[in-house]
Amino acid sequence: MKQIKLNIAGMHCASCAVSNEKVLQKIPGVSKAVVNYIKSQAIIDYDGNQTTIDQLKKAIINNGYQIVDEYQSHQQKNHLKHGLNIFVIAAILAIPGLISMFVMVELPGSFLGIGSWQWILMILTTISLFGPGLEFHQGMIRQSLRFKADMDSLISLGTLAAYFYSLWAVFNGGQTYFESASTIIAIILLGHYLEALSTGRTSQAIEKLMHLGVRQARIIDENGQREVSIDSVKFGDILLVKPGEKIPLDGEIIEGQTTVDESMLTGESLPVDKIVGNNVYGATLNQQGAIKVKVTKIGQYTILSQIIRMVENAQNTKAPVQRLADQISGIFVPVVLLLAALTFIIWHFVLGAPVAQSLINMVAVLIISCPCALGIATPTAIMVGTGRGAQRGILIKGGEFLEKAKQIDTVVFDKTGTLTKGEPAVTDIIVNQKSELRTQKSELLQIAASAESSSEHPIAKAIVKKAKEENLELDAAKNFKAISGLGLETEVNGKKVVIGSSKFINQTNGLPAKELESQGKTVVLVLVDGKLAGLIAVADTLRPEAKKAIEILSQTGIESVMISGDNQKTADYIASQLGIKKVIAEVLPNDKAREVKSLQALGKTVAFVGDGINDAPALAQADLGIAIGTGTEVAIEAGNIVLMSGNPLKAVEAIMLAKKTFITIKQNLFWAFFYNICAIPLAAMGFLNPMIAAAAMGLSDVFVVGNSLLLKRKKL
Repeated sequence: MKQIKLNIAGMHCASCAVSNEKVLQKIPGVSKAVVNYIKSQAIIDYDGNQTTIDQLKKAIINNGYQIVDEYQSHQQKNHLKHGLNIFVIAAILAIPGLISMFVMVELPGSFLGIGSWQWILMILTTISLFGPGLEFHQGMIRQSLRFKADMDSLISLGTLAAYFYSLWAVFNGGQTYFESASTIIAIILLGHYLEALSTGRTSQAIEKLMHLGVRQARIIDENGQREVSIDSVKFGDILLVKPGEKIPLDGEIIEGQTTVDESMLTGESLPVDKIVGNNVYGATLNQQGAIKVKVTKIGQYTILSQIIRMVENAQNTKAPVQRLADQISGIFVPVVLLLAALTFIIWHFVLGAPVAQSLINMVAVLIISCPCALGIATPTAIMVGTGRGAQRGILIKGGEFLEKAKQIDTVVFDKTGTLTKGEPAVTDIIVNQKSELRTQKSELLQIAASAESSSEHPIAKAIVKKAKEENLELDAAKNFKAISGLGLETEVNGKKVVIGSSKFINQTNGLPAKELESQGKTVVLVLVDGKLAGLIAVADTLRPEAKKAIEILSQTGIESVMISGDNQKTADYIASQLGIKKVIAEVLPNDKAREVKSLQALGKTVAFVGDGINDAPALAQADLGIAIGTGTEVAIEAGNIVLMSGNPLKAVEAIMLAKKTFITIKQNLFWAFFYNICAIPLAAMGFLNPMIAAAAMGLSDVFVVGNSLLLKRKKL
């Protein structure tokens, strides 16, 4: 199965997008086609053995639209200046007609029995209708030739009806409506300009992401240093990045240390310390030291490129709630044409109203009807919501996941790497006060770290790391001997040092080893020349934001559940520190999905937050899978929402963003339905002037887009 993105020109409303979707989906081999009216794009999944790209393009062209390349599409999306100019011309042409609505204007002279002022109005309206308004008539003709109708058809028929009736009236002494035709054109062009201006803002997120990247890199090779285009950098090249510069591509630090601002990637404001062996990512900002980076990812494989691709895909999806709007948009224009015809027939032939009044009421129905608001209700909200998420380090993969998030009532957190940091750290250093050694905490740590410096065990690394954080100098260890699963023996400064578990060193001298072990901590005892100097406890420590995340979920009525492979006692202790009441402990990695399914069987709507490869089945099983991007690629692939940092507060923020985005979608759809349900009957009953109808139509689109843009400011 292949996928292609086609840029479509000529779409003016939601019914255009629906029409193109239907045409594409009828082609053999097309499994899915989504047409985004806001972005003027079609994303098509198709079988290359059954159809070709040329056939897909031909179907859209035969439907009355044009296929344009990337450059032409970019030019089309940046036509704001042209749109403003066309509106200004139409507005100038409409001014005399507007004046005549409020002031009786009489000019000397006449021609063919028609006054000068009427000639001026007729000429200016003709220029407006077939100058700035020509695009509507061209669109109507294209669709008519295919026995179809769209928004252009409604505008064209409405304005032409008012214009040609006025032409007849001016030569037969009737009331003219030139001002209505010219003003409608001006108002609708203003509405199109405002809509383009507003919808342009909804898609700024991807443009901002694209601008984050750098175009040049400083490469180091046998020829020394030189600046090259980012496109010529290859996998394995060595780059020099100076303080204050953006890191060009993803890579690994091989020399130097620094702090890096990764806020564009993770949404976290605090810089991250980086040393040799740490990964760095393209477009992040090197703040302090000069570093040498070995390139590990280029082109489409960099984190930034993957983020852009994920956001683009999300913005081209539809929430399930949009289906009803699409179905209505698909039949909307033909129904409006029928209602407009019925309006004229009832007013003139049933109620006996004059032709002029019946015609104006019909024109009002044609002009006020607007399927655009229905069509942009979902995509504008999704584009703003996913765009804001990307800027905050939250990647939402599609509109359907926004809809799922609104129902979440239970969040299951995998403990390790999600609520905890996922790496052991020293939590307690307790000196044996009963020993004649009189060892201080710093001295105990220095002895233990010196002894452990030759070990690769995670606990040893945690003790050594703690000593380095305390700026302690380590001594050389001699005659090192590891005792598998129990501990080690060595010599430090001529003293025999033994470090091991309570099973290995069967003496505690009143030290709280058992109590610390009951808290889920790993305890090692330290003997110096056969005497107990003290103990050091190591544990996977809680993330500092974890408790706050649980509190916020609780305040919003969402239950938090912790799942862990730890024994029940240890898991309960950790959960109690976080305020989590429900704990599922002693769970094997393969059984996490089963536990999620059990919660769903109880009627719960479950979100699962995890980062490991063994979390992928649970992420897939959950109603909403939230993968932490610092974890494995398998977990990220399985997640519906990806967090680019390990901060558990981001999971809460993601759920709140999804809920607020979906609320915005519902508000937009409600307004779009409410507007049409109220406006069309009012126009048919003669309560709305066609010019007011035109203004209302434009404002309905602007309202929907404006409501979506409010998502940028809503507190999460």
